[in-house]
Amino acid sequence: MRRYGKNPDEDDIRTRPNPKGNRPRTSIRPKHEDAAEGTVLTVDRGRLTVLVGDREVTAMKARELGRKSAVVGDRVAVVGDLSGAKDTLARIVRVEERSSVLRRTADDTDPYERVVVANADQLAIVTALADPEPRPRMIDRCLVAAYDAGLDPLLVLTKSDLAPAKPLLETYGTLDLAYVVTSQEDFLTGGVEQIRERLAGRVTAFVGHSGVGKTTLVNALVKRQRSTGVVNAVTGRGRHTTTSALALPLPDDAGWVIDTPGVRSFGLAHIDPSRVIHAFPDLEPGTEGCPRACSHDEPDCALDAWVAAGHAEPARLDSLRRLLATRERREGD
Repeated sequence: MRRYGKNPDEDDIRTRPNPKGNRPRTSIRPKHEDAAEGTVLTVDRGRLTVLVGDREVTAMKARELGRKSAVVGDRVAVVGDLSGAKDTLARIVRVEERSSVLRRTADDTDPYERVVVANADQLAIVTALADPEPRPRMIDRCLVAAYDAGLDPLLVLTKSDLAPAKPLLETYGTLDLAYVVTSQEDFLTGGVEQIRERLAGRVTAFVGHSGVGKTTLVNALVKRQRSTGVVNAVTGRGRHTTTSALALPLPDDAGWVIDTPGVRSFGLAHIDPSRVIHAFPDLEPGTEGCPRACSHDEPDCALDAWVAAGHAEPARLDSLRRLLATRERREGD
């Protein structure tokens, strides 16, 4: 039996209502060649703040991106309402190719990589000389992550008014590591010019344990106030006050800093030891005689003969092996 009459366009035909009120979906998506370019400043529960020109625009990831996500520092293509007005929402339709990616895992057994920031070219490893006590293994892990990502590491030592910097700096003397030493007075008086010089013209990600003064330092550099906390007198650890990464411009367009949440672990499960050697140009040629998949810390490693022949200093090989061994050690060891 025919359900409707001969004319299927009759006015009395009942149609199924669309409770969501949206348009029919289609698998055909626009290419968005004319999308505006922007940079992701921060990500908060699926909403991204994107700098488009001189405006901060709230956006969300478009469906066509699939599983691909955008992180702080990403250069993206954006369509939709780009006015930056309240309650407006744009869409990110494309994530451009990244020049660098800083990653970490929750621990050394976690197979899931977390992208910390994209397109940075320098990693500032912030460590307090006291309150809380410095953790060299954490520094080592950050150095390995920086070398793996192709970032230039910068060691920033804070609270030098509470403890001397020399003992810790001697630990990293053979790495030819760039560093700056600051005190609490520098933050109060605005005396952070020595750090600002190291950041000029660069995109620098700041990492460090909670309570080391990372966000206080960023506030002094960019002249903006993010919440800061204090160190727990019992545990010696800081409290997480920065909950999401945030990219901030330095005054006078002198560069960018990316403040990241304080971390208590920096897993290296994703690190390929063969990439870390690239940060040791004096040792890298000596690996040509190494056995396949050499860990560079085994009896057949060719680096021992390379150093014995005088091509590099023994202390440099010791530093490389100490860094590679961080995957087997916890930060507090």
